[in-house]
Amino acid sequence: MYAFIQKKTWSFVGILVGLAAGYLYYHFIGCNSGSCSITSSPVNSSLYGAFFGWVVFDMFNKPKKDDNQRNDT
Repeated sequence: MYAFIQKKTWSFVGILVGLAAGYLYYHFIGCNSGSCSITSSPVNSSLYGAFFGWVVFDMFNKPKKDDNQRNDT
């Protein structure tokens, strides 16, 4: 379990940063009329932020080469 968390550290950081950014976007910029489906609710805005934070920060996860997967040709 610890190896999984260690391998996906950037993904978890991205989710947390995205949650915070999504909520801050709702709080400072959000839609007042309620007609915007994403920014009218703090839950929706935070979840979308978490998703995009995960996508962006997951790019920093480098796949580790296993000894069995080396190409020695």
